[in-house]
Amino acid sequence: MSLPVIIQGGMGVAISDWKLAKAVSQYGQMGIVSGTGISRVIASRLRDGDLEGHTRRALASFPLDEPVQDIMERYYVEGGKTPDMPYKTPAAYSIKPQRYLDRVTALGNFVEVWLAKEGHNGIVGVNLLEKVQMPTMASLYGAMLAGVDVVIMGAGIPTQIAGILDKLANHQPVSYRLDVGGAKPDDDYRIHFDPNEVFPGIAEKVGPLKRPLFFPIVSSVILAQALIKRSEGAVNGFVIEGPTAGGHNAPPRGAARFNDKGEPIYGEKDVVDLEKMKQFGLPFWLAGGYGNPSQLKAALAAGAAGIQVGSAFALCDDSGMEPKLRARVLRSVLDEEIEVYTSAVASPTGFPFKVVLAKDTMAVPELYTERPRICDLGFLRSLHKTEDGSLVYRCAAEPVDDYVKKGGKLEDTVGRSCLCNNLLATAGFPQLRKNSGYVERPIVTAGDDLVMAGQFVRAGKTSYTAADVLNFLLER
Repeated sequence: MSLPVIIQGGMGVAISDWKLAKAVSQYGQMGIVSGTGISRVIASRLRDGDLEGHTRRALASFPLDEPVQDIMERYYVEGGKTPDMPYKTPAAYSIKPQRYLDRVTALGNFVEVWLAKEGHNGIVGVNLLEKVQMPTMASLYGAMLAGVDVVIMGAGIPTQIAGILDKLANHQPVSYRLDVGGAKPDDDYRIHFDPNEVFPGIAEKVGPLKRPLFFPIVSSVILAQALIKRSEGAVNGFVIEGPTAGGHNAPPRGAARFNDKGEPIYGEKDVVDLEKMKQFGLPFWLAGGYGNPSQLKAALAAGAAGIQVGSAFALCDDSGMEPKLRARVLRSVLDEEIEVYTSAVASPTGFPFKVVLAKDTMAVPELYTERPRICDLGFLRSLHKTEDGSLVYRCAAEPVDDYVKKGGKLEDTVGRSCLCNNLLATAGFPQLRKNSGYVERPIVTAGDDLVMAGQFVRAGKTSYTAADVLNFLLER
């Protein structure tokens, strides 16, 4: 497989959907689909009636009929649900998930990758978060069943992934050591996934799978070195992401410092030494603020294989962002009225998170305040061991009383956003709360260079495509 110069960023939830990944991949670069929250995404598409038939077409190609029929019976609504009907939501993951949850997660990733790869031979990858551990194995397996070429993963130190990919390629049972707060050093909490239990007969049906390449996202030479040393399988390259990138950022190294806006301050310690990265002998791509041709040339001159670009694609016509919201944000960019803020508290994970200060979104304090706290998706829940040895699942964005009762600190709940529901609304799947009538609002994330998105809009136009971005970056 020839390496791409440009990797399209894996923006979740469903912003980097199959349509965007396909557009980039067909162009000869690497398209990436987001696997984050995919169980809710596929369920919502089916509840909306799958009016263009794409999801059902992909499901029809799945090797086994029974799991597909099961999912269709659970979620599909012919013609689509009515606006006053809430979305039917798959259960939140636990350490012992129900089989149907692993199925819908695997099928969601299968559909996304299959559609992105349909009709061409380009490179397609999947992006996952180490912070969202429990759905990971089912997500990887579903993507591999569709022939995914590359796995990209950040928001943590994913030492287990490469070894899991090796085993899943042969349909072997796998397990994932979970991060558990309050656990003792010798505690070993795991979630298990057996392909032949989740999908009986699958191994005989499809034979061995292609083992995709693994490119973890790193923010330092030390982290890259640790992954090479501790990884349970082969690492094939790196994406080096700086603090100007959208979504979750690595916290600054050293003592925490903030500017007068409350944003984390990054310094020289956060600059990656590329000469040391080259010594590892693995290809790497630079991410965060590389949205123009001069920066691409500088990256190549510094020894990178290329760049990863996310924000430029977030507002293009091919992205999965809800069209009216996308147009409104782009209009604000063109009018020079947009601002990107690095929030130290918005994400329940505790990682800094980039928020676009856009109207009618959760970035508006009054709109944040009026939202009733609820945690019904649970993708960002973390596990904690209590004093009596039991496990609890908690999220700093859940109802405050619930969080505190589970041993969480009250101060950790301040300003936290329900990224699960907010990001699904950004992709056009806002949940309706039947009892209160409240409709979930979006939150938009992008890198600092979102303000430059107007450079992709041609004269006389008010929007742009993924091809426009690629033509601009490659100066074609």
